[in-house]
Amino acid sequence: MIRFGPAGWEYPDWAGIVYPRGAPRSFDRLAHLARFFSTVEVNATFYRPFPADVAARWCERVRDAPGFRFGAKVWRRFTHEREEAFGREDVAAARAALDRLHAEGRLGAALLQFPWSFRREPASEEWLRGVLAAFAGLPLVVEVRHASWDAPDVLEELAAAGVGIVNVDQPLFRSSLRPAARVTSPIAYVRVHGRNYRDWFRKGAGRDARYDYLYTRGELEPWAERVKQLADSPRAPDVYVVTNNHFRGQAVANAKMLEAMVEGRRVEAPEELKKAFPEALAPFVL
Repeated sequence: MIRFGPAGWEYPDWAGIVYPRGAPRSFDRLAHLARFFSTVEVNATFYRPFPADVAARWCERVRDAPGFRFGAKVWRRFTHEREEAFGREDVAAARAALDRLHAEGRLGAALLQFPWSFRREPASEEWLRGVLAAFAGLPLVVEVRHASWDAPDVLEELAAAGVGIVNVDQPLFRSSLRPAARVTSPIAYVRVHGRNYRDWFRKGAGRDARYDYLYTRGELEPWAERVKQLADSPRAPDVYVVTNNHFRGQAVANAKMLEAMVEGRRVEAPEELKKAFPEALAPFVL
């Protein structure tokens, strides 16, 4: 199973591009996306923990899409706020929503998204092992962005733990992890972030600026081939392809392009999206 979808759904700048402009307050953005995608990554769980009942409501909102699965980011306390050791209360808070998604059969992967500054060294390896132990029992995938982690023994250790490695597309600097098609668990995961070199590391650049990028067909073609390789892995994985270049709905457009390229057919897309990206999407959507 190959699932395509964007990261997040609560973006005001998607109005009129992904969602109908002027939609009533009752309009359900998540349910709307679930009509066109088989996965969406939960961003909110990265910024703070959520209780189990909120996750149950997310599941209810996609009840009409039985094959839909969430990717969900693990709270940044475990990936970005590493100055002090985490405790049991932190783990319990972070796991509440993830465990509920998992119990409902809706959690495709729990994503540990580490920053570029998380380099491979003994302290980082010890931290990672501790985090993996804290979230054991969940379908975990690990994203690292620094090239120091690109080593066979890292992949072997993740495979032994049954943890997936995220294949990343990002602006490539000297120490950036390069694109690949690696599989270390029954879950293969791809995240494309855009290639905004100017703002990726620029001090003061906000989230929207860093992820303001629209991939061309030529840039996505190698990724379509990698996705096919992942799907053909002897591990027979579920493959998740998540686009994170969210600004002004570009992630949604590129997710549809990738879906069409991998599946070799035109795919359905929101009407607003087709009007917003007519040239990019014309060869790929119905």
